[in-house]
Amino acid sequence: MASRRKAAGMTRGDFKRIALSLEGAEEGSHMGAVDFRVGGRIFATLAHVAKGYSNLMLSPEEQSVFVNELPDVFVPVAGGWGRMGATHIVLAKASEDVLRGALQTAWRLRLEANAQSGKRTARKTSRR
Repeated sequence: MASRRKAAGMTRGDFKRIALSLEGAEEGSHMGAVDFRVGGRIFATLAHVAKGYSNLMLSPEEQSVFVNELPDVFVPVAGGWGRMGATHIVLAKASEDVLRGALQTAWRLRLEANAQSGKRTARKTSRR
């Protein structure tokens, strides 16, 4: 039986579906862009989707690994955010497995940072 996973060419909908499949993930909004949070903190966004990107909040070390391995798929965000690990993923060039792995990495890093700062992993009430 053929795999149901697309080889490449992810969409905004794919990004959202995978992000929300991660335990404790919630959809929110930041500065007019859809974001995805765990424990109330952002791990990914759909900012820049009009340019074909979505964004991941990685560590600088993880960003380096992704960019070096797949430079056509992962691009550091310009400026200070990029130096801190914020990374564009080019949706049209990403496979489902690559997108899922990248989102899981950003989610795991956020969970680890939340644990270090004492943040809960899931919010009991909605924002606002």
